[in-house]
Amino acid sequence: MTTFLQTYGWDETWAAAFAPWAENGCRPARVVCELRRKFYAVQDEEKEWLGECRGGFFHRHAKTSEFPAVGDWVAVSSRVDEQRVDIHAVLPRRTKFSRRAAGEEQIEQVVAANVDCVLLVSGLDRNYNPARIQRFLVAARESGAEPVIVLNKTDVVEDAGAIRAELAGITPGVRILLTNTTAPDGWAPLRELALPGRTLALVGSSGVGKSSLVNALTAEDFLPTGEVREKDSKGRHTTTRRELVRTVGGALLIDTPGLRELQLWEADEGVDETFADIIALARKCRFADCKHTNEPGCAVRRALDDGTLDPERYSHFKKLRGVYAPKAARRKSNRAVANKPGWRRRAHEPKRGGGRIHPDDM
Repeated sequence: MTTFLQTYGWDETWAAAFAPWAENGCRPARVVCELRRKFYAVQDEEKEWLGECRGGFFHRHAKTSEFPAVGDWVAVSSRVDEQRVDIHAVLPRRTKFSRRAAGEEQIEQVVAANVDCVLLVSGLDRNYNPARIQRFLVAARESGAEPVIVLNKTDVVEDAGAIRAELAGITPGVRILLTNTTAPDGWAPLRELALPGRTLALVGSSGVGKSSLVNALTAEDFLPTGEVREKDSKGRHTTTRRELVRTVGGALLIDTPGLRELQLWEADEGVDETFADIIALARKCRFADCKHTNEPGCAVRRALDDGTLDPERYSHFKKLRGVYAPKAARRKSNRAVANKPGWRRRAHEPKRGGGRIHPDDM
């Protein structure tokens, strides 16, 4: 018999990870909406609750990325008045879609957690931008979830198939779907992805039609939609917070506020995976430190010259690799320092309580 939590993605693997918290009298719940820094809407086997992280949680988790995010599974317990629940822990994430938070500081912001598939939604009006799509694709690869490109608003162009074929040439191996919410069944390509218990996250700029796709899959006007400016196809942020909703078919959707600019977070692995064909070419160069400019025996330059490598795709690769390669080098250097004899032992000591509930949490 299927339990209610299983309809939200709960399975035996999650149950095993939750076992230590079950021994402490906690019960599992999934974060369905992020309200503000301390408060979340969480769904357990019984109903949806208002959950709050208490002081002990913040004491053990200093990084913003360690706070609950929409899609997370958390350990909760009821308060005495049974009107709210306390959030004690976040279970280890299977996947996470992150970006760098706005501002000068290097802070990771988790947009969605435990997602099976990231839908990179782009409108085929003036919003269409292959460079932006590749940037979002890098973040999706880095998340660990399956990326799928969704080209929405096919009704505003004459030959959407030709655009899909052109995009496929610079995003090899990625599924590309064509959708249109103005037609009775224009969103049908998403049905095969929206399987029961599967979590999908919709990511893209404002005005691309993410909320309209959510409403089509949920068969109700669950989320507000807004007008798009005709001159530049930019829309307002009709979705103002991240929220998880269930579809008619039993899938779970996370709609995210429009991301006009996606600042990637530690995306070096995502860059390598997204541009795996260029990485493979670079390994064939005569010199290991080839800069792919005018060195003899350069396989990358040869592919550019004979047309087998798209110059625009290579340009996007260089731009993204140039930004995020230094981060990988810094992490490698930090690991080397941490492995030196005499490194602070307390950095490796287990946190207080061994993961059990502390009195200031209750």
